[in-house]
Amino acid sequence: MPSPPALSERTLVFLVGAVQFVNILDFVIVMPLGPDFAAALGISTSHIGVIGGSYTASAAVAGVVGSLFLDRFDRRAALGVAMLGLMLGTAAGGLATGLWSLLGARLLAGAFGGPATSIALAMIADTVPLERRGKAMGAVMGAFAAASVLGVPAGLELARLVSWRAPFFAVAALSLLVTSGVLLRLPPMVGHRARAAEQSSVPLLDSLTLRSLAGTALTALGVFAIVPNLSTYVQHNLGYPREHLGILYMVGGVASFIATRLVGTLVDRYGATLLVSIGTTIFAGTCLWGFVWTGAPVPVLPFFVLFMLSGSVRNVPLQTLASRVPRQEQRARFMSAQSATQHMASAAGASLSSLFLTAAPDGRLIDMNRLALAAAGVALLVPWVARSVERRVRARERSAAEAAASAPATPARAAAN
Repeated sequence: MPSPPALSERTLVFLVGAVQFVNILDFVIVMPLGPDFAAALGISTSHIGVIGGSYTASAAVAGVVGSLFLDRFDRRAALGVAMLGLMLGTAAGGLATGLWSLLGARLLAGAFGGPATSIALAMIADTVPLERRGKAMGAVMGAFAAASVLGVPAGLELARLVSWRAPFFAVAALSLLVTSGVLLRLPPMVGHRARAAEQSSVPLLDSLTLRSLAGTALTALGVFAIVPNLSTYVQHNLGYPREHLGILYMVGGVASFIATRLVGTLVDRYGATLLVSIGTTIFAGTCLWGFVWTGAPVPVLPFFVLFMLSGSVRNVPLQTLASRVPRQEQRARFMSAQSATQHMASAAGASLSSLFLTAAPDGRLIDMNRLALAAAGVALLVPWVARSVERRVRARERSAAEAAASAPATPARAAAN
């Protein structure tokens, strides 16, 4: 195999964005296809949620395991292995013959898809300087919005024209294409391993890391208390027609895609805390407007778009800030722990919502206002956590810069100067 060319930021951001696109696409196509594969394989529709949740559960477990060892390997090779595992798991889904084979395929996909995201984000943090990292994270996270916008309608249409198996094989083929790009276009990335030998005594889970993970957990907990119930709420409580539901996700996804690119640039200029505070204000205000103060009819499209925008405005600065928390030799393990935290908090939020809500005979959700108040209350803690983390990160970076400036000149430094 010929040696890969020198790494450029643009190439790295494009390929990491492609990894994220495939990963989220693999996740989002499954639930809409549920009625199709349930009918074809004789699976009860009551098991569709279990099949969808199996990916998240597997990714959470893989995140915990990956936090123990991922930084021991060349990042390019580790990402290649993770993407190949994701491809095999996705292709196995297309070959499923019943509930247990499909469940096993989704567990396999989650076990590799979770670490793929962690390693890819660690590569961005290793390579892109702080002054441009927010912009890079915004570009990468725009892939999430793009996959959400394109994945559901494309997967449904492909299943309608060919078979429910076709979207699985299409995503598997796309995974193989992206994996080839990673292995052929990126050089080996092993700089973190040399630093690991120098910093072997530095713990991964210090107080700063735990605060950052707490911010991740609070964000996911509040959002996923609402998200699983959002489609039901706009249809049954707000009277939005089912046949127009795709328009909401399309418009919201496009708005989110644009926002992630803009917010990434603003994070580099103004810092993470300000943008997190703005996003939290939008999220809490949207919860109060759409779920609590419902005396006047709620215009569904603006409400839905604002809800989705709040996620983009918060997630980009939070992820950019999180990339500054671990040391280089610990980034993949930290991102893996973050992935596990996010998946577990998301599952907790979704489970918690079932304790608040009941369904009326006509399908309306009762006590959504109480759930929304709880979600908004949890969200209001996030800016405080972000401010605490950002202050400590900046203090550590200033100390490191001062130490480097005052260190005696070595021959290598003298030559560089």
